[in-house]
Amino acid sequence: MKPVPAEGALEGIIFFDGVCVFCSRWVRWIMRRDKAGIYRFLPIQTPQGQVLAALFGLDPTDPQSNAVIRRGFALFKSDAAIAVVSSLQGWRWVKVFAIVPRVGRDWVYDLIARRRYRLFGKTDYCWIPEPGECDRLME
Repeated sequence: MKPVPAEGALEGIIFFDGVCVFCSRWVRWIMRRDKAGIYRFLPIQTPQGQVLAALFGLDPTDPQSNAVIRRGFALFKSDAAIAVVSSLQGWRWVKVFAIVPRVGRDWVYDLIARRRYRLFGKTDYCWIPEPGECDRLME
């Protein structure tokens, strides 16, 4: 998916599938490394997450992509992952993956996304953050 203009959306919001074990681990991984507190996290299953997901063309009942708002654009799939990880201290080298054409990167992303529940599991409720992480999780 190509980036979509996201004027007025809060910078640094990461939309994620809150019932996906893999996606929740991804969020915790980012939280531990995002020392500057650039990112806030919004499960797609929340009322606000559903509205914003639909606005950006994501199906809130079957999200097949994470998304991040960066510099006025919503980025999806591998673009979102590369943008987020490469913005973290010590991980700037990840930008090198952007040279791979999006179609190839997103093919790999989709392969994992379609199998994420089977490979990593699914919960009946959105992930609950640790006490020090609560201020970064949006509802």
